[in-house]
Amino acid sequence: MDQEKVNILLVDDQPAKLLAYEVILKDLGENLVIASSGREALEVLLKTEIAVILVDVCMPELDGFELAAMIREHPRFQKTAMIFISAIQVSDIDRLRGYEMGAVDYVPVPVVPEVLRAKIRVFAELYRKTRELERLNHELEDRVRARTAELESSTAKLRESEQRRSMAIAAGKMGSWDWDWISGDWMWDEGQYRIFGVGPESFEVNPANVQALLHPDDVDQLRKAIAEFNKGTRAYETEFRIVRPDGEVRWCVGTAAATVDESGRVVRVSGVTVDITERKRAEERQNLLAREVDHRAKNALALAQSIVRLTRADEVKDYVNAVEGRINALARVHTILSLSSWEGAELSRLIDEELAPYSLGDQIRLAGPEVQLLPATAQTLALALHELFTNSAKYGALSTRSGRLAIDWRVEDELLTLSWEESGGPLVMTPKSRGFGTRSLLASVESQLGGQAQFDWRAEGLLCRLEVPLKRRTATAGPGKFDTGGSAELQRASG
Repeated sequence: MDQEKVNILLVDDQPAKLLAYEVILKDLGENLVIASSGREALEVLLKTEIAVILVDVCMPELDGFELAAMIREHPRFQKTAMIFISAIQVSDIDRLRGYEMGAVDYVPVPVVPEVLRAKIRVFAELYRKTRELERLNHELEDRVRARTAELESSTAKLRESEQRRSMAIAAGKMGSWDWDWISGDWMWDEGQYRIFGVGPESFEVNPANVQALLHPDDVDQLRKAIAEFNKGTRAYETEFRIVRPDGEVRWCVGTAAATVDESGRVVRVSGVTVDITERKRAEERQNLLAREVDHRAKNALALAQSIVRLTRADEVKDYVNAVEGRINALARVHTILSLSSWEGAELSRLIDEELAPYSLGDQIRLAGPEVQLLPATAQTLALALHELFTNSAKYGALSTRSGRLAIDWRVEDELLTLSWEESGGPLVMTPKSRGFGTRSLLASVESQLGGQAQFDWRAEGLLCRLEVPLKRRTATAGPGKFDTGGSAELQRASG
């Protein structure tokens, strides 16, 4: 491989000498740079990287000593090799002065070509080796920096990973363990103890104690895992339940991997346990919600079917209006219940929703406390209120501007009493027969809610009194025992 050429600067004010130096040094195969004065030499040095300077001591304007002193003052050239050529006999004092100025050697005139070539070759090679060492040193430093950065990055990632693992362990969601298959020794980390609800100071980790914490229905999972590893399985994953010493049941997912020796025999099993109780509970809530939505949808359809089947009218338009009004009432209470996640509805909200289609101004007076109704009670009572409002708007006090309606309610001993009193409307006559509205109102309040509905068809206006238990008495409950009015009540209400 050809080595890199270096630059050799030849400085002399006599062209003949410069030509002679070129001839002598041409065989070295290096780059020869010519300067005919000290100032020209300085210009070359500032533009070119020079390995060796061959300079004549005796030059006009700027001699070799002065040039050497100026070169050495520059930080870049403090180590550049300079060889003086002198045509006169120099004394020891002159030599010392030259060395002080930075010369590394003297060559007397007449120049012996072999000697000059040998000196230049030595310093050129020294320069080349020095540059090579500097290059290798830079490369080594770059590799060290790169390796250091890589190690720092790996350390940071490892630290970050350990922090995430510590956070998961601290949250009690994950734990790790190790089981020596040969000696039977177990090792649990802090997270594993936390998941099982025990402590290292009081709990000895061994197969018997671990099995005692497993849910009785999931003990076979441990036996199955052991059997699978004995048959050559290398990895195993399963869900299982544990029963903590305080009785709390937790769901977990366990992942285990086996380490084998050269003969393929299992020597160690390591694994991770993750507490998935919250996920399981969320799945159970979702399934329950799906069943509840299905149940409520069926109830709503059953109520709508009853409305369609039992509604009577002489004209198709009247029939459609009646059905739409009752379905809309059912839809409104359904919206209210949905906004409360089917926890219940306020009585005043039901009344406000039924009043919304009418512009009645000060014709209606409402008075009563805040009452929270169970979902089934709210649905049934909403339909009953719809019938009362519809009847009043068609035939009663709300059919004229002079009519007035007062709705009052109170609660005593879990019994809601609602009073509906109309006045100032058309003359009222007791109906000869009960229409769908009256029949459905009586059926919903008395049969479905276990309450009472009383009608007083006074000439000055209808007076209706509804008594509704806020907690439905069950058929199997003893005296004083009430149901909370959940889905079962809603199912009865839909009948």
